[in-house]
Amino acid sequence: MRTFGYICPKCGKAVMKSRSVFALEASDAEIACDCGESVLHTKFDGRNYQIYVPCGICGQTHMADCPPQRVLRGATALGCSETKQFCCYIGDEGTVEKNLRELSVLVQKEKDAEDQEAFLDNVIMYEVLSELKEIASRPNGITCACGSKSCGMEIRRSAVDLVCRTCGAKLRIPAATDRDLDDLCCHMKLVIPGA
Repeated sequence: MRTFGYICPKCGKAVMKSRSVFALEASDAEIACDCGESVLHTKFDGRNYQIYVPCGICGQTHMADCPPQRVLRGATALGCSETKQFCCYIGDEGTVEKNLRELSVLVQKEKDAEDQEAFLDNVIMYEVLSELKEIASRPNGITCACGSKSCGMEIRRSAVDLVCRTCGAKLRIPAATDRDLDDLCCHMKLVIPGA
């Protein structure tokens, strides 16, 4: 069984439903919200799956072209092209449910945030920036796979991008939820994947 999960852009509820691998290989699938206002569609052209995801973050529908191994095995996440945040999860039920819970928190925070707020969650952002400062102070704390030790930061509303000043490669550090902070605190060093 493969479980699909997304946040309905109309009612804001988490939508999570499962389909068998056999059903996904045999025909197109639809995962609809109980409110009837949004539907995730999958189409298989014999080589790849086209997945049309209603995005609970920006409100639009995004299309992802995925090879079968990405849809039928393991776990994968599809991103919102506007915000670069994950907006859909595919995998086993437990993994999808856990990630969908985190996404629900993020979407709710976004909805509750006032326009004058600089960050989605000021406390989490300041904690993430403090942790990044601590990692950067260590010898070779933040480096790039190209060999450079010179990097800068681009601070966004719900993430921090570490940017290599030599090759321009980026590493996005999410900074919106408690889980984002916990994940970052597990790292003694960070390596930006080279461009």
